[in-house]
Order: sequence, then C-alpha cells, then structure tokens
Amino acid sequence: MIPSMAPAPADQAETTTAAAAPARNAGRAAITKLSGHRLFASPGAVAGLVWLAALVTASVTAPLWLPFKTEDQDFTAVLSGPTAAHWLGTDELGRDILSRIFAAAAGTLGTSMLTVIVGVGLGTILAMLAAGAGGRAEGVISRVTEVMMSLPGTVIILAVIGAVGTNIPVVMAILGILMSAGIYRVILGQAKSLQSQLYVDAAKVDGASPLRISLRHVLPGLANTIVVQAALIFAVGMLIQAGLAFIGFGPPIPQPSWGGMIQGASQHVYDAPWMMVPTGAVLALTVLSANAIGNALGKAPNAAAPHLPSTAARRQRAKAVAAIAAAPVHVTKDGAPDGETAVGTLSVRNLSVGVDSPGAGNGVRLVTDVSLDVEQGTVLGLVGESGCGKTMTALSLLGLLPSGVSVTGGQILWNGRNLAATTDKDMEAVRGREIALISQEPMRALDPMFTVGYQLTATIRRLRGMGKGEARKEALSLLEKVGIVDAAQILKTYPHQISGGMAQRVAIALALSGNPKLLVADEPTTALDVTVQAEILSLLRALVKDTGMSVVMVTHDLGVVADICDQVAVMYAGQVVENGRTAAILDSPRHPYTLALLAADPHANHADSMPERLATISGQVPQPKDWPAGCRFAARCQFAGSACLEPVPLLPSGAGEGLVRCVKADQLAVEGMDWLATDVPASRLLEITPKQTLLTEKDMA
Repeated sequence: MIPSMAPAPADQAETTTAAAAPARNAGRAAITKLSGHRLFASPGAVAGLVWLAALVTASVTAPLWLPFKTEDQDFTAVLSGPTAAHWLGTDELGRDILSRIFAAAAGTLGTSMLTVIVGVGLGTILAMLAAGAGGRAEGVISRVTEVMMSLPGTVIILAVIGAVGTNIPVVMAILGILMSAGIYRVILGQAKSLQSQLYVDAAKVDGASPLRISLRHVLPGLANTIVVQAALIFAVGMLIQAGLAFIGFGPPIPQPSWGGMIQGASQHVYDAPWMMVPTGAVLALTVLSANAIGNALGKAPNAAAPHLPSTAARRQRAKAVAAIAAAPVHVTKDGAPDGETAVGTLSVRNLSVGVDSPGAGNGVRLVTDVSLDVEQGTVLGLVGESGCGKTMTALSLLGLLPSGVSVTGGQILWNGRNLAATTDKDMEAVRGREIALISQEPMRALDPMFTVGYQLTATIRRLRGMGKGEARKEALSLLEKVGIVDAAQILKTYPHQISGGMAQRVAIALALSGNPKLLVADEPTTALDVTVQAEILSLLRALVKDTGMSVVMVTHDLGVVADICDQVAVMYAGQVVENGRTAAILDSPRHPYTLALLAADPHANHADSMPERLATISGQVPQPKDWPAGCRFAARCQFAGSACLEPVPLLPSGAGEGLVRCVKADQLAVEGMDWLATDVPASRLLEITPKQTLLTEKDMA
C-alpha cells in the first residue's frame, strides 16, 4: 500500500505573495480578456459602442460639417418635416433639428460623464478607505453616506440651481456627489469580501501597507463592478439632465439641449408630431447603448466560471448534443451497437471535451478520446498532474462542464442512455438521483445562508418526494450513516460553524440524498488533514460495500488510489495513458509516466535505499493548444524515440486486462520494472544518462 504521494509543486506553491502574484496577475488578465470578449460578443453592446463612438465623433466635429448654425432660422420652413435641405426637419422657429441635436450632444455627454467621474470616483475612494481602515473610520463614512442617501435629491438639485443658476456642470457634479453614496454601498460590500481573501492576508504578512494592498490587490478585483456602475450612472445622468432641461432648468436660451428640444416639441405634439421623433430617438438610443454596455460587462465573471450552465452554455450544449446524436454509433467486434450497458455500469467511449468555438467547428480540445469502464460496486481512480483533464472528464459525466466548454464527441453510456447526447433538461433527472457529485471544497455544496438541516431536508424532499417530517428523519439517518455522532445538533448548525472534515461528511450526506448509484468525487480529501482524510476514505469504502454504488475518484494521491480504488486510469494531457486493475498498475506499471509518478512517491521507495532527493519529472504538462500529434509525454520521457512521433493508440498492456498508450511498454516492463522487487531506488530510472538508457536507439526506431 502507498499511503501518500509527494506533493505536487503546482498545487502547493502559493504560500507567499511573491509566489502567488504571477497566478493572480494571470487571472486578472484572463478576467479582463474575458470581459472584453463578452463585451464584443454581445450584439447590443457592439451596437451601443458604435452608436456612442459615432455620436461623440459627430458632436466633436460638428462645427466642420453641420449644414446650419444652431441659431439660424428659416421662416419659410417652420415646423417642417424631413426635406432635402433639413434632413430631420425644423422646429417652431425654423431652426435645423439635425444641427441642434448634434451641437447639443457634446454638452450632454460631457456633463453626464462628469456625473460618472464624481459619483463613481468618490464612491470608490470612500469604499476603499472604509474597507481598508475598518472600525471607526468605516462607521463614520457609512453614517455620512446614509445621511446623504436620506436627503431628497430633487430638492437639493433645485436648491443648487437657485443658488448658482443653471450652471449644468456644477449641477451634474452635485448629482454625482449625491449618487456616490449608493455606489459606496455597492462597492464596499465587494471590497470587504476581497479583503478577506488569502492573498490579501499574505500581503499583510509581507508587510504591505493598507494603501498598497487596496491599490494592488483589492482595486483590480473591483474593476468590473466599477465599469458596470459607470455605464449605468452615465445613462441615469443623461435622463436627469434631460428632465431638468424639460422643466426649464437646462442651458440658457438659445443654447440647444436635448431636454429643451423635447420640451419644445411637446408644445406641438398635435400639429407637428414629427418634431418629437428625432430628439427622443437619439436620447433613447444613447441611454439604451449605455445600458447595453453595462449589461454586457455585468455578465463577465469575477472569478472561476460557475458549474451552473448559462443561457449561452445551454445553447452550445444543445448544438453539441445534436451533433453527438447524429454521429455514427460505435459497434462492438461482433457488429452489435455499443450502446447497451448493465444497470449501474458506466461506460465511457472515445469521450472528447473542448472549448466552444464561436465559429464553425470545435475549439481547443481539453480531453481527447477517453475510454473507461466503472462496474457496479467498484471504485475507479483518475490520476495525473494538474491540467491533465481529470476534472473535466469527471464533470462531463454530470453535464456540469464550465461555461464555454462542452462534450464534442464520444459516448457516456449509463443505464441504457448516452448522457453525452442528453439535453440539459433531461440531465436534471439524472443529477442527484442517479449520479451525484462530491466536490473538493465542501463549501461549494453547502449554502452558508441556511442550516445543514434545511439544506438536507429540502434536497431529500425534492429528490425523493417525501414529507417534511419523513425527510428530517432521513436527514438524521444520512448524517449518522456518514459517521456524525451528534446528528440532531449538526442539523441545527450553519456550515461555517462546523469543521472542514465535518463539512465534508455533510457534503457526502447531501450527495447521498437521492440514493445515487454513482458518486463522482473530485479530490474529496485534498483539503483535509491526514487523520480526517483516512476517516473519509474509510467512510467511502463502507458506503461502496453497504450500498453497492460505484465511485469515480479524482485524485493526485497514489496512496488514495492504493487504499480505495479497484481500477485506476492514469491521465496525461487529456488522454488516458494507462488503465487497468489497481494492483497490476501499481505493481507493474507499463507507461513511463506512471513509473515517474511512482518514482516521485517517497513511500514507493524502500526506506533503506531512499535517495536524498526524490525523482522529479522535468518540464510540465503542455497546454492543450500545444499538444503534439504523437505521444504527448515524449518531450518529458527519458525513453522517447522516433516511434513516439506518431500517434500512439491504447494497446493491451499484458498486465491482466489493462491498456497502455506506449509503443515500448513491453520492453520497459521487461527491463525496467525489476526495481519493484529490489532495493534499487525508483528514482534511478529517471536519472539514467544517455549511455545508460534502457532502450537503445535501435529499439526506439
């Protein structure tokens, strides 16, 4: 048995701010790129950007191209409709409406932007000060903003107009100050949430000042919220400015304004109804453009993509389902359709998962041609480094792939159905009832707003159709089944009031609420200490034995594999490179990558021959866009040769019923596996010099 595996550097490197900074900067860049992608992917937002850009350009260059001055009057064409001379008609004094609309645009947009700068700027600064200082400073700022929000804005603005006159820039600046209180409340909540992140604590430990933390670590996370608020305030500012001009508090006559022009048109709504259309349409289009941009930016995520599918993801899944359903059905060697599986047996055939492409065809593949079987009452372990496609494969079983990612080919056969060709609506009958998920972080499954008892009973009632009393009894039974002693007390607690190990037990009980036949466990023990990890593994073993359900276990730990798994599939760069019975693969691995994983495990080496440094695998897992056409592990493999440049299929490994994706598996097994039965350290196999290579260049060819 192999109790544990050497910690993966990629998983445990973020222990200081310096180590975490590249990942955070990459994340921020990805969020910014994704926000821009969402903005330009929305037709309404693109149209809004084009309209605002055209309006600003036309307004700034108005003196160069306007056919008439704003004060020019043509008494021969009073209240006329569109003509060759006056494209949008004239007003009651014969003034050209087109010229007046575009001449007024610069002032309207400029003063509205002034409201945005004052309101969003002041609200953001106050929120950053309050979140950074906390305590008394936050209390004072919050009380002041509450007073500001209680003041009647209309009365304040009218009082300012009475004191300084119709000075529109001053009035709009005062409006921005009044609106900053509401913006402060919005941004403060998110800023305080960001202040509680681990990377902020790391910055504090490194001695960073509160100002530096706010500017470097908190403010970038608020960028999306600030931009959305700015777009909405911009639209509100235009409407308020137009409203003030409509009631006579706009720019002085004869200076044009959109609100003033609408007020003039309202006097002739019966004898010249067209007069209202141009200005009203321009104002409406400008406001709609600002709102469309704000809505598009508001859809851009601030963190990891959620598993709940968005509308766009559901549409993309529907297209993928249609394509998979129309694909040819795989057949067995006997020519029979390969779509029938025993009840409770999972069979994955040639599964491919890729990033959705906005155009024709599929985007980058993340998982390629994965095939595996999970018989009823058995545990399958998916093993490999980070970025090998384990989680993507596991989540595809439930149709819970992140937004923008979908199954692009293959079959997921379960109880006579191909889940890869099942619509999202039909998958609702499978999730929870037949296949359930245990996530790596239990707090992703538990809502901090509700007690454990409420969440368990609500899930049981939904999945099993029980009454409230019966569901509560079943909830108690489930908590006792997962090893919780004081189940009645735990039902009354909130998730944040229990330990991590207890929360993971509750998450397992939640997954069992619908009596599923298959559990997908995505690294359920990674965040737990050794003792709790052993208890959770013991619990899962007991559940498999008592209920006969199956488990797909995603893990980095070969100790977990040896402890609980009946079968193991080793994944590398989106492919299964070796699979078979656990004992056969751990005792006699046939793929160099599996061998390297074992060599990196301190417990796989004999204690008396333990090297000072464990073996490491040079390089890293390639990005999906950089996958080679041949063996994907060849660049990191000590035994690679010219034969590895061609695509390598899964072939019988010679160890039981296992399969391996390596052209030199037999030679490696014969000449390289003797270390398992000797005192030779496993790490020696990864330190062989070119002259000592097990396989000669002649063998490689």
